[in-house]
Amino acid sequence: MTRRKLSPEEEALWRKVTENTEALRARETFDPDAVAPPPKPSAARPKPDLNKLNQTFPPKPERRKTSFDLMPSLPDRLQAAPVQMDRKAFAKMTRGKLKPEGRIDLHGMTLDRAHGVLATFILSAHKSGKRLVLVITGKGKNRDEGGPIPVRHGVLRHQVPQWLAAPPLSSVVMQVSQAHVSHGGGGAYYVYLRRRR
Repeated sequence: MTRRKLSPEEEALWRKVTENTEALRARETFDPDAVAPPPKPSAARPKPDLNKLNQTFPPKPERRKTSFDLMPSLPDRLQAAPVQMDRKAFAKMTRGKLKPEGRIDLHGMTLDRAHGVLATFILSAHKSGKRLVLVITGKGKNRDEGGPIPVRHGVLRHQVPQWLAAPPLSSVVMQVSQAHVSHGGGGAYYVYLRRRR
């Protein structure tokens, strides 16, 4: 790369800059004691006007209200589920006007035993042509002793709708709804089955 020559104006500017400069000596070393300490801030510094500062910045956005409940309660989830059956029949069922054709009580069973008994009952009820059955789970006992891991209140009550929504029962179950108070309320479920083909 070749160097270009300076124009007369650039040469004059360079001479003006170099007139007031001194050459550095390579033998001189840096002495930290020779450097003056920074000046102390004066106590009479004026305070900024906060009203003017607030006017220059945009307003803070409002905080969003966040909920830490990751899953809605079981009755809310069942109520929010879309109605798969006839609406008139669904309204009668939730008001307790339809009489269940069969019932099963899962009180006192372990999860393993209850799952097998429930699957057998639902599949045999569907096979025999029943449309509405009642599954009684009970409301459950409060067994939470305040430990670091919370224990769910009413394990069967929470597990049964999940079993009914999973295969093989999901193929025969049309609608699951909390039972009317006359049939057990929060401790029982109406299970409306599909027609047998």
